[in-house]
Amino acid sequence: MPTLAEVVSGFDPHAEFVVPGEWTQGRTAYGGLTAALAVVAAQHTAGDPLPPLKSAHFLLSAPVVDTATFTARRLREGRSASSVAVETVSGGQVAAHASLIFARPRPSAIEHDHIGAPTVPAPDECPTFADADAPLRPAFVDNVEMVRAGGTVPLANDGRPRFLAWVRHRGAEGVDPTIALVALADAMPPATTAAFTEWAPVSTMNWTIHVCTDELPKPTDWMLLESSSTFTRDGYSHQAMTLWDSDLRPVLQGSQTVALFA
Repeated sequence: MPTLAEVVSGFDPHAEFVVPGEWTQGRTAYGGLTAALAVVAAQHTAGDPLPPLKSAHFLLSAPVVDTATFTARRLREGRSASSVAVETVSGGQVAAHASLIFARPRPSAIEHDHIGAPTVPAPDECPTFADADAPLRPAFVDNVEMVRAGGTVPLANDGRPRFLAWVRHRGAEGVDPTIALVALADAMPPATTAAFTEWAPVSTMNWTIHVCTDELPKPTDWMLLESSSTFTRDGYSHQAMTLWDSDLRPVLQGSQTVALFA
């Protein structure tokens, strides 16, 4: 089974990428991996090294199946921020499009943090998720360690669809912390699956992330991931997501639109 470190080190943005079966969810590549490789492709564009990743929007328009190509181009390079677009093509169609903002810090008198962290047990005090035999369990989760820190679970038919888990990579030693972060931040299933009464397919349509700090955790560190479905109707769900480091400092905020087939 190729680890994240092996996948990233073997990735050539100028060559066709073969999707490892161990990094899939259903028939498509794990969305977090597709997003992370788009960031790698952006980092390899010609020119001066890019500043840290600040924000990104990933449009996941079609499955990334078997093979894919990543084409990145710099749209604008300013004194503080640079914009990059990355198009992923698979099966003869655009499967994903990323709009990325890389930005270095600027002096500012304005600062606030209203991202309250939940009170949770330490990772070694949390139970594992009992989903090893779930019929739609994606292959990529074998590359991620997860323990339940609170909230609910899929198929709970719960009134408040909210997942809360400590998560960390298996086999991410030496990976760029930014790449590891993006590849980890979508590891939990959509929170709306907590309202399901039986398993059914889901598909993330888009994902927006905002990185809160340039002091990122190590690629193998535990991070606390919260995912809450805020509104679901007519076959679509909107969810909010937050990642904190092991000291409960905010690292990333995100949101998704998810299509439901239930």
